[in-house]
Amino acid sequence: MKIIVFSWRDPKHSLAGGAEQVMHEHMKGWVAAGHEVTFFSSKVKDLPQRETLNGIEIIRGGYQYLGVQIAGFFYWLQNRQNFDLIVDQFHGIPFFTPLYIRKPKLAVLQEVAREVWLKNPLPWPLNWVIGLIGYFGEIIVFQLYRKTPFMVGSDSAKEDLIKMGIVGGNITIISHGVIITKPRKIPQKEKKSTIVFLGALTKDKGIEDALRAFALLAKKGDYQFWVVGVAEDINYESRIMNYAKRLGIKDKTVFWGGRDKVSDKKKFELLARAHVMVNPSIREGWGLVNIEANAVGTPVVAYKSPGLVDSVQDGKTGIICKENSPESLAKEISDLLSDKTKLERMKAGARKWAESFSWNKSKKLSLDLINSVVK
Repeated sequence: MKIIVFSWRDPKHSLAGGAEQVMHEHMKGWVAAGHEVTFFSSKVKDLPQRETLNGIEIIRGGYQYLGVQIAGFFYWLQNRQNFDLIVDQFHGIPFFTPLYIRKPKLAVLQEVAREVWLKNPLPWPLNWVIGLIGYFGEIIVFQLYRKTPFMVGSDSAKEDLIKMGIVGGNITIISHGVIITKPRKIPQKEKKSTIVFLGALTKDKGIEDALRAFALLAKKGDYQFWVVGVAEDINYESRIMNYAKRLGIKDKTVFWGGRDKVSDKKKFELLARAHVMVNPSIREGWGLVNIEANAVGTPVVAYKSPGLVDSVQDGKTGIICKENSPESLAKEISDLLSDKTKLERMKAGARKWAESFSWNKSKKLSLDLINSVVK
């Protein structure tokens, strides 16, 4: 089978995250099964227009926010006879393939964006204009996909799709696997209580709430805070660092990575050394970073948000906050770190939970799905 996947970012993009890793792993499974996979994504500075990665042909064209959809449309017009299955990956804006493609299609979605639209990084007032268009327009967009089968990674994503008018029988949940680059020897936890934030430095991922929670904790005890992530906008990155300074925690906070990504090896080392990971994201498709932290024995304190409630087992692998606020976040972290027995129990539960996720199993399920879509 010849498959084309349309997506806004490829795995080598500087801002590639869990969604890109998940799609790449599924495609690797399809290639291993003998299928030919072409991946059309946005152009990236210093990366070639075409290259092959793990047997997947990557083609880059167009700007990531909207230009890639237009470039993808023209690529399809020139190559429409070459493919048997089209995979349309949602990330806010999909590729609108039901409007111009009549061949078998599969939509892949991590999360329904909803309020994430209102947290976009564009300057005011453009951020509100685009945010409101996206928020209300998303409902209309999903109507184009009512007859298209969907692949999602969590119950939360399925529930949100159903609210958008997609029939439940058209939605298949395939849990994600997890890729762990464990240190050869798992390092000891830091002597000082250490809380880590891992994720893109964006408003929707909750970095500002994380810093406010850090500031509240700093008033109560001796903590250190680590921020592991990259900002899409260098100006926003500067504002975040200045915000930490205004909150009085700049000297207690280490920003790892800067404009360059922390390596996977270093990421898992930091996760292992931290006592707790904090995840105040307002919405996720799953929350892969939670499983990554769990894999090295680090519980997660997270907001009660779609996706996070799926990947964090409340009371077993971490804590789900009773309300989504920095105050609740700080309280739950403080209570957990002060209860050594509970903390040790959660560390063990976290490792066990992470071990239950397998990419071999997930790839087999997605193979079965694409075969059924084409048939």
